[in-house]
Amino acid sequence: MLEAVRNALRVPDLRRKILFTVGILVVYRLVAHVPVPGVDREALRLAFAATSETGQLLSFLNLLSGGALANFSVVALGVYPYITAQIVIQLLTPLIPRLEALMKEGEAGRQRVTQYTYLLTVPLAALQGIAQATIMRQSRVLVHFGFGQDALLSLSIIASLTAGTLFAIWLGELITQEGIGNGISIVILGGIVAEIPQNVANLVVSDPVGLVIFVLVTIVTVGVIVFVQEGERRIPVQYGRRVVAQRGNRLRVAGGQATHIPLKVNSAGMIPLIFAQALLILPSSIAGYFVYSQTSWVRAAATAINRAIGPGGSAYWVLYFLMVVGFTYFYTDVVFRQQNLPEMLQRQGGFIPGIRPGKRTEEYLNGVLRRITLVGALFLGAVAVLPWLVRGIAHTRGTLVTSAGLLIVVGVVLDTMRQLEAQLLMRRYEGFLRR
Repeated sequence: MLEAVRNALRVPDLRRKILFTVGILVVYRLVAHVPVPGVDREALRLAFAATSETGQLLSFLNLLSGGALANFSVVALGVYPYITAQIVIQLLTPLIPRLEALMKEGEAGRQRVTQYTYLLTVPLAALQGIAQATIMRQSRVLVHFGFGQDALLSLSIIASLTAGTLFAIWLGELITQEGIGNGISIVILGGIVAEIPQNVANLVVSDPVGLVIFVLVTIVTVGVIVFVQEGERRIPVQYGRRVVAQRGNRLRVAGGQATHIPLKVNSAGMIPLIFAQALLILPSSIAGYFVYSQTSWVRAAATAINRAIGPGGSAYWVLYFLMVVGFTYFYTDVVFRQQNLPEMLQRQGGFIPGIRPGKRTEEYLNGVLRRITLVGALFLGAVAVLPWLVRGIAHTRGTLVTSAGLLIVVGVVLDTMRQLEAQLLMRRYEGFLRR
């Protein structure tokens, strides 16, 4: 692999792409240290050091933002509002005929759908910014946040967070166009990896034994993730022969080749984890608004909700596992229906040996997909609750990287290595991945 890296750096255009990608990541990490207006840095430090439900919620949100929330920087929201918008658009596509028609119009239609995604990102980023700013106000980090006398400052805070999200998306698009890999994924990767040295240092000081356990578990988990992510069930497909007319009234026989449909064990990726996290954080976020209420029963109810299903509680992790498994089936089914493989096969003259085309083929593919998705769903659920299980063994609240972060890191690294390998093979160099 080191030789392949050296080969990539010897090629001028690949070297330029790699350095450009690294430079954009450096810019993103520098911006991650620029706070929004009105932040009390000492109160921010105390808020993250607190052991209350609010402190646990802030620490959890900080992991999702790749550490940018610890500074409450202008990119504290990261690119997650954009990812949420993508998920919403993807789920609405089969329900809205106009969106479904645009997806079938080729590149022009997909660009229009991308524009809709950008437009949806703005209100989602603003709403998420209001939610996080409200939590910070309750922790005395943003004393002057509110829509009374401090309305102008509050609007500037929300505008800064929204603009930071759009800036992060723009940096990601630059990487996609001029660098190596998927830009949005690499921006998320940069935020996750940047937190690892600090997490390691914290564990070295607080729990050296826990650090060893986490390192060993992380290595094993990465190997399992690679194994499952690359796992697929290959469905054989045969294309019938047909007679094709050529110029001069000559006929030739075309088709007859055999191929396969690769059905991934985990075709949903990390999307189910994002779904589950978003829904589980919502009750705690809403309850956080009322923790300091003047009404005793409202304050008691909010505190009870935070303790019951707030990040860190046992009930949270059980619900997390069940929701990840359920969302894996849901998202996989939605994506598979959008591909419409049975109809496409029948239109192109392909068939699965021993299976009648049409309805019978659809039932067969759905049955195979459900069986292999069970493995992928249980795998994602296990990875999701892995930090909770390891904490129980290591007796520490620290962690090197979140479960979703680990999936992102492995997936992005594999995808980037494939792209570099393809570029190297075009130049007759040996690639990264061995087969």
